[in-house]
Amino acid sequence: MNVTCLTCCVVLFASLVSAAQTPVVENSAGRQLTAWLAAYDGSDWDAYLKFLQTNFVTLPGRGFQDPALRDRSGGFDLKKIEAETPAKVTALVQGRVNDDFCRLTLEVEPAEPHRIQKLEVNLIERPAEFALPHMNQTQLIAALRRQLKDQAAADRFAGAVLVAKAGKPIFAQAYGPADREQNIPNTLQTRFSLASMNKMFTAVATMQLVQAGKLRLEDRLGNYLTDYPNKDLAAKVTIAELLTNTGGTGDIWGPEFDKHRRELRTVHDYIDLYGQRPLRFEPGSRWEYSNYGFILLGAVIEKVSGETYYDYVREHVYIPAGMTSTGSGTEDKAIPNLSVDYTKMGATHWIPNTDTPTNGGTPAGGGFSTAGDLLRFANALRENKLLDAQHTKLMTTGTVANPFGLDAYGFGVETVNGNQCFGHNGSSRGVNGDLEMCEDSSYTVVVLANVDPPAAEQVSRFIIGRLPETE
Repeated sequence: MNVTCLTCCVVLFASLVSAAQTPVVENSAGRQLTAWLAAYDGSDWDAYLKFLQTNFVTLPGRGFQDPALRDRSGGFDLKKIEAETPAKVTALVQGRVNDDFCRLTLEVEPAEPHRIQKLEVNLIERPAEFALPHMNQTQLIAALRRQLKDQAAADRFAGAVLVAKAGKPIFAQAYGPADREQNIPNTLQTRFSLASMNKMFTAVATMQLVQAGKLRLEDRLGNYLTDYPNKDLAAKVTIAELLTNTGGTGDIWGPEFDKHRRELRTVHDYIDLYGQRPLRFEPGSRWEYSNYGFILLGAVIEKVSGETYYDYVREHVYIPAGMTSTGSGTEDKAIPNLSVDYTKMGATHWIPNTDTPTNGGTPAGGGFSTAGDLLRFANALRENKLLDAQHTKLMTTGTVANPFGLDAYGFGVETVNGNQCFGHNGSSRGVNGDLEMCEDSSYTVVVLANVDPPAAEQVSRFIIGRLPETE
């Protein structure tokens, strides 16, 4: 699943192009847009905050007031004015450091001093009139080198990037520091936190048990977790609904997680904490991303296999795929060659993320890996070494609509500029990664970053959006 859009929307709300590049009509709304852009893109942040207080009816959301978001977004280029009146202007803008398109809407009060009463930026599909150019392989690699050089020089990207064709790397490079305090650079052997990318391993493990006839996608959770505390949930939600984020099982983040985080070491620890919660909605009625749903899948894997989740995934996913640098750690044990996660969330410079360590893995996310290991995983999946062809296709075929494309069984399916790919991303404070396997070609894209999202996903989409049209 690619959750890029959700993550980027926060960033996109926070940075726009300078007034010098904004040929907005000279009416009330246009003048305010020009003034806001000039203040936001200026070098005096205190002056910008003063502008907000003076020129807005009510202060805009936190995203508009976070300098870290502005610094890493790179601003926007105005592409088109769609509509304009004295009270309202609507425009299309594109991110300078990514390919995302947004629709910007600004409305002002009808009377002087025409303060801004609405400022909204929404991510949209890239309009056909601004389609990205497809490149041949040589052009793509050259463009990628330039893009990464620029992003690393601006300290917007630190991590590893690997592009493979037919299973063989055609581009592999690491950028930026793995540990800024110790002056240790990232390399292709550096391990990165994965966040939600672990869900792919959970999906493969689940589908292996389906293939073996030990589990059925249509079965209810209660068929396997017979002692699950909330009997209504257990009797209604199916394995398929857990895999497609349609089970209504909710998330794990919040005050309860923060309070008990260091006590949560097994999948059953999570069930002890959250198992009494009711369903958020009737299973199958809608889509809602659910980390807890994948925790429950981990408990099912343990019940059916008779192994711990971690042992099962190691023996049946990592080892068969040849993944020697992938695993799940604990917060109190150091992991060799693991990058430090750096965040600017709530800060003006990169700081280590020590508040929410991300290397303690669960069936929902949080393990670690390298770019090379993730390519080995992708190759094993494509070559049907982890599942037979039928179950691989079943697992990676999108069936449920979500805000970003389609959900398959533990994988997301997204089309970028005509290139359809399946995979999963991961996002957390100081962590961002993406693995995408493109179906209409034999390209695989792996991007891992030890800085805030959407650093890795922007690179991934840059690559996928420019892949050759035909092979």
